[in-house]
Amino acid sequence: MSQGSDVDAVTIEQVAARAGVSRSTVSRVVNGGSRVSPDALEAVRRAIAELNYVPNRAARSLASRQTHAIALVVPEDTTRFFGDPFFAAVVTGISERMSGSDHVLNLFIASDDPGNKTTSYLRGGNVDGAIVVSHHTSDTYLERIADAVPVVFGGRPIRERARDYWVDVDNVAGARAAVEHLVAQGRRRIGTVTGPLDMPAAIDRLRGFDAALAAAGLEPGPIVDGGFTIDGGAEAARRLVDEGEPFDALFVASDLMARGVIPALRDAGIRIPDDVAIVGFDDSPLATSIAPALTTMRQPSRLQGWTMVDVLLARLAGQSPPRVTILPTELVIRDTA
Repeated sequence: MSQGSDVDAVTIEQVAARAGVSRSTVSRVVNGGSRVSPDALEAVRRAIAELNYVPNRAARSLASRQTHAIALVVPEDTTRFFGDPFFAAVVTGISERMSGSDHVLNLFIASDDPGNKTTSYLRGGNVDGAIVVSHHTSDTYLERIADAVPVVFGGRPIRERARDYWVDVDNVAGARAAVEHLVAQGRRRIGTVTGPLDMPAAIDRLRGFDAALAAAGLEPGPIVDGGFTIDGGAEAARRLVDEGEPFDALFVASDLMARGVIPALRDAGIRIPDDVAIVGFDDSPLATSIAPALTTMRQPSRLQGWTMVDVLLARLAGQSPPRVTILPTELVIRDTA
């Protein structure tokens, strides 16, 4: 009967004896711990290979109280989640990075948490940790989850606490660069279509907009909320036209909203970029599906997904990753500005 069969399975004690180390040292190697000398690490790996040792995942989970599951929590409705290319890029990055780990991903899409169903499940020992993407002021239940399991936020938490871990792009600098580009194009009445101002990304992009105009000595043009949706962007554009306040450029705080803004302005007889120049934010596939092609700020959404997983896995392994990671943005010039 072979050593690797169910009846004659190799034990962790046998591996320890073959390697000449303690059982706890073998356990640390198997579980990815870092407090192992190079010589011991090599001896354990050699013993594992020689004995064809296969770790018992179920026993490891019970002993370490690990589930090998990570939750991705998205506090949005399903329409927004499946309709926004930003989420597709972030989830792609998360999935790619997790494919090389021992963990599986559980997805929770919840614009709120009626009856605390999501909160109770995640606090009940069913996952090792969670990644939260796209949160609002009203999502107070997320703090209760973060108090129970390690959490990494995608984006600055709106009520940031000293123990919160988060990965974000530099929304302030990105918005500022977008507006500086419009100023450099000679635009002087620059307005903005914001995201919902109960979200940190929308708040920070508005801050960058204000900072760029202040540095240029310009007064802000019209400001209207487009809700980070196509329909919201179209409605915001119609409001700007109807209210009659002059503007010759717009910083639109997401490509998704720009997809609604551009045809709505065109329907009103406004030429882009001749009458109104536009810069978006994301550099999603939508940026090149719009006519004219959208000048926009590129954010590395896929990399953000990768990085959130890296930070969370490091926390789960008992390491000390950076509490805050800020990724850069980049201006991509096309036809709208």
